[in-house]
Amino acid sequence: MAMPIMKSEKAGRPLVVGLGCERGTAPDEVLKLVETAIRAGGLEGRDIALVASLDTRAAEPAMLSVARRFSVPFTVFDAARLEAETPRLASPSAVVFAHTGCHGVAEAAALAAVGAAGRLVVPKTKSAHATAAIAESLQAVAALSSQTDSGSSCDESAPAVSREATV
Repeated sequence: MAMPIMKSEKAGRPLVVGLGCERGTAPDEVLKLVETAIRAGGLEGRDIALVASLDTRAAEPAMLSVARRFSVPFTVFDAARLEAETPRLASPSAVVFAHTGCHGVAEAAALAAVGAAGRLVVPKTKSAHATAAIAESLQAVAALSSQTDSGSSCDESAPAVSREATV
């Protein structure tokens, strides 16, 4: 069941941060990358409605720390769903495809989360071990969830992780 994430009346357009990273990337590195992407787009952190990534990163501490920092849910998609976004990617990569089964993670996750009516507003931005991209939704962002868990720890303050299956 889809659960819309409504932004406050003070907030602007709903934004989704798409993330990719190597396993074990330091949370601080990913947080700094997201802050850089937000500034590069002239955006506001308060407009972040969702963080999204590839399902193999569902329990990655760096991803969970970004969702926690912005107090938003963290949604993951399988590689087939991200691969479906390839025509919309600004930076498709054969190297990423060889490792993940999709031509992009950060851009594709952000676009998958905002849906067909959404658009990429900050293309893939890189750090040493991670990528971030930001997409905007022209409607309420829905966290599609078929199952939910709290990541790899028992920390109840960790954001919920939603998984979207291939349709």
